[in-house]
Amino acid sequence: MNKKKILILGASGFVGNAIYKELCSYFDTYGTYFTNRSFSSNQQFFRYDLQEDDVFQILEKVHPDVIISSLRGDFSAQIQAHQHIMEYLMRSKAKLYFISSANVFDAYSKFPSYEYDKTLSESVYGRLKIKIENMMMRMPSEKTGILRIPMVFGNASPRIREIKTSLEQHEPIEVFPNLIINVTNDDKLTQQIHYLINRNKTGIYHLGSSDLIQHEEFIKEVIKRMGNYHPVFKRVYTTNEDRYLAALPKYNKLPKNLLISCQEVIDHHIPV
Repeated sequence: MNKKKILILGASGFVGNAIYKELCSYFDTYGTYFTNRSFSSNQQFFRYDLQEDDVFQILEKVHPDVIISSLRGDFSAQIQAHQHIMEYLMRSKAKLYFISSANVFDAYSKFPSYEYDKTLSESVYGRLKIKIENMMMRMPSEKTGILRIPMVFGNASPRIREIKTSLEQHEPIEVFPNLIINVTNDDKLTQQIHYLINRNKTGIYHLGSSDLIQHEEFIKEVIKRMGNYHPVFKRVYTTNEDRYLAALPKYNKLPKNLLISCQEVIDHHIPV
């Protein structure tokens, strides 16, 4: 069988690399890296400088069937790169999965958000994601998948590493007591993306836990799993009322075996 060709833009980052590891045994998978030289010996990886290089060159080299964008870096360079990707999509058979964020809803804090809710963000990061999402929405619907994700945890995740460092150095750990979130981990997220690619799914997907938890409670539970620590918390109150930063699935639901709960994300953190 002819293997699908997949190109992951930003495959050296935490999420991009987890996706690469999940897919590389099943598909002809390529990735890009920027500063992490450890990828330079891997024939499947290309060096890509968002601000200097044109993404067209890599697309022309690989001719991917599926592009997964997990890019980080300069915002205006990201927008330009995605404009070029859109042009490429229009003249090829490729489709694009874009790793977006629950932050596209961060201006709405009274309720959780669902797939077809209007996006509105107060953060620069959220507005960047909205801009790219809007570009995609002007494309034929079978060409694009918008994957909105919450905070992603996992043993090697930057967030968990940061918590470990703070614990070891007895530094306070920031928690947001009034913030209600959903979460996910790298394992489940990559399985979900694998499923979407296999089934040629497109549209908008909210790939987070199907339940909600308070940020402070979640961080405390994760630390409890890590070992016998006595953390110092720095509570950050942005408002006196509960506020939500949660993208929940309602319309485009995944099979039961691909769902995850907040508790499963917590249990996944085995003390290292």
